[in-house]
Amino acid sequence: MTFHEDLRKLHAELQQSMKENYNRAVSFGDLFNDRWERAKFYGFGEGTSVYDNVLILGDVKIGKHTWIGPNVVLDGTGGLEIGDYCSITAGVQIYTHNTVNWAISMGKEPAETKPTKIGSGVYIGPQTIIQMGSTIGDSVVIGTMSLIKGEIPDEAKAWGIPARIAE
Repeated sequence: MTFHEDLRKLHAELQQSMKENYNRAVSFGDLFNDRWERAKFYGFGEGTSVYDNVLILGDVKIGKHTWIGPNVVLDGTGGLEIGDYCSITAGVQIYTHNTVNWAISMGKEPAETKPTKIGSGVYIGPQTIIQMGSTIGDSVVIGTMSLIKGEIPDEAKAWGIPARIAE
């Protein structure tokens, strides 16, 4: 048996086990990697988990018991902090830099960076984009497919493009 065949067999066994034990299908990498071990490797807080297919760039700090869902972008190029007990759901993109000026100046201008901060007890709905320099307070709910630019205060609920705070 070749390595390739062995790997396929192992993959099939792990898929079957995941389906039987958790009734779910996950990406190839998530079958082979432990989400909690990956979080530890990056120095994230106790009890935090991060899927294998999450893109992690630069200086990212995450507190305790935070769930980082699949297909998330965590751009810490300009510094990213996420608190404790957060739920960063599937497809969320959090940025701390952009290359707009670099692109339109044909490389003469540098990329722009600003830190982004997310408090504790925050839920961020699927497919949300958080722009660089944004701050989200504690105990905040951000609705699905929102665009966050600026500040969202503690205990707010916000959604939309751009996101608006619910009354």
